[in-house]
Amino acid sequence: MGTNTYLSIITLNVNGLNAPMKKYRVAYWIKTENPTVCHLQETHLRAKDTYKLKVRGWKKIFHANGNNSKVGVTIHTLVKVHFKTKAINKEEHYLMIKGSIQEEDITLVNIYACNIEAPKYIQQILTDIKGEIAGNTVIVGDFNTLLPSMDRSSRQKMSKATEILNNTIEKLDLIDIFRTLHPK
Repeated sequence: MGTNTYLSIITLNVNGLNAPMKKYRVAYWIKTENPTVCHLQETHLRAKDTYKLKVRGWKKIFHANGNNSKVGVTIHTLVKVHFKTKAINKEEHYLMIKGSIQEEDITLVNIYACNIEAPKYIQQILTDIKGEIAGNTVIVGDFNTLLPSMDRSSRQKMSKATEILNNTIEKLDLIDIFRTLHPK
């Protein structure tokens, strides 16, 4: 049996998973897409409710939400992946997991930024974790901000906070893979 040479990742802002039908639909979508890693934002679950996130075939579920059930982020990994966890850093709005898949070190980061001062918040997280960012780092999430100018209408001005965030992203040599694959 050959080894899987790629990592498929999906990310979704679920805006709450307390309704049984919504949880079922999200679980069905995850099974249908069959990614290696799944990131969810705004789960609206407390730490004691993480059992509601279980999906058959998914081995590990990492969840962070602090004391607030209005937010919450998760990272799910498949059973067949054999993700070996080395370190976990979690706060109310973000989750960072360091580990390895098939003997390759990887860092997975899932960020949810609230609408208020989102660029400053993301810039602060990226600055805080810059020492943790290595070659195989995947940062996903709901940033609640328009980063490139092509995502804005001609009348929208870029705020100073967004400019600083874009500079931080550039300094850290991060790549917006969506914009790389879909330039227009």
